[in-house]
Amino acid sequence: MNSDSNPQHQTSRREFLSRTVAATALAGVAIPHVHGAAGDNHVRLALIGSGNRGSGAVANAMEAPGSPVKLTTMADLYEDRLNASHRSLLAKFGERVDVPTENRFIGFDAYKKAIDTLRPGSGDVAMLTGYAAFRPQQLEYAVSKGVNVFMEKSFATDPVGVRRVIAAGEAAEKKGLKIMAGLMCRHSRNRWELIRRIKAGELGEVLHTRAYRMQGIGGLAPKPANKTDLEWQLRNFTKFLWVSGGLWAEMDIHQIDELCWLHDAWPVSAHGVGGRVANSKDCSQNLDSFNVEWTFPNGSKGYHTVRYIPKCEDSFVTYVHGTKKAAMFSGNIHAGTVEIYKDQRIGREYVEWRAPKEEKTAWDMEWMDFLEAIRENKPFNEAKRAGLSNLADIMGRAAVHMGRTITWDEAMASNFQWFPGKDTMTHDTEPPIKADAEGRYPVPVPGAWKEI
Repeated sequence: MNSDSNPQHQTSRREFLSRTVAATALAGVAIPHVHGAAGDNHVRLALIGSGNRGSGAVANAMEAPGSPVKLTTMADLYEDRLNASHRSLLAKFGERVDVPTENRFIGFDAYKKAIDTLRPGSGDVAMLTGYAAFRPQQLEYAVSKGVNVFMEKSFATDPVGVRRVIAAGEAAEKKGLKIMAGLMCRHSRNRWELIRRIKAGELGEVLHTRAYRMQGIGGLAPKPANKTDLEWQLRNFTKFLWVSGGLWAEMDIHQIDELCWLHDAWPVSAHGVGGRVANSKDCSQNLDSFNVEWTFPNGSKGYHTVRYIPKCEDSFVTYVHGTKKAAMFSGNIHAGTVEIYKDQRIGREYVEWRAPKEEKTAWDMEWMDFLEAIRENKPFNEAKRAGLSNLADIMGRAAVHMGRTITWDEAMASNFQWFPGKDTMTHDTEPPIKADAEGRYPVPVPGAWKEI
């Protein structure tokens, strides 16, 4: 139940998607019957969180060949956002958006009502695309009701939430349910080809990886008088740690997941530095710069450099360095730009092999794979891997915020929670943090802050 409060990020993704829309993607495709009710072979979608990210995920599902899908239910915390999403999707996809008034739910318990409209064992999908703070409880409920799940990143805001996601995934495994997590780059064919070449020894032994996500992103203004603290924090979700894990968790989990994928392991420790510009007027909890180093079990290193400051050099890329050669693993806006270099030097003149441009985006490919698994009843459960990538993300954030090395074991065992009462929230609940007299919210201070 979100709207993307990062305008540059949402515009980039929407533009990226719009260039690859195939309005007749399902035309002429022979599609086997999905386990639906008699006469209905559609996979029904329940959209829980109808902001830009959720609406975009519906578009990806609609445009992916494999099984016919239909949006039949929507839920959100706020009616204006649900209505705007419904109008947009209806204009684009017509009768495939079939959400009667009685299937539009508002409020903190709306996700339950939406999931209850789906048919257990039918192939139907609960789309959990709202705030990460509520992802664990929504996943647990969907699994208890026996329906498949697509869940957007990030998946939890703290270690307790990560463990809940992993446990729900294990329960889903026993029931044979499918869970897709929104780390879409894992479905990129070009990236898988580079992984194959790495395993074949083309780069030698992987020594270190490095990722960059450096782009100007605005801060948060003081809360206007006509908004409650709770609504202000929820509608600006990337600005608050308890709601989303912060901008780092929401955006940079993709790069962190790529580093872990390239090392074929989870890190044993993380440390890093970060901060804000001295003249910052940002009222949010976010820092504007991060640099984190993860150490993996064999001693190899993964690095991620982040800067959200406007009018600076931009970079959106992931590299891997082996004992023989280096390679690019990921390009701008998650493009499958993959190439191997002759040595450690990066540049067009040093390219030894380049993968062809991917015909479909990673967002499209993840839905193709997911719908195929539903249609053919193949095992498909990304919950545990998603949770562990989220934990690596949390480790890096905590290392910067707290100013010390964080180990994997202590992060996994931690009982820290940003807001233990979030599962029973209502619109009258007081949020766990308040702004000071200048409208600023608490910001991490290394050496004094705690989040593990």
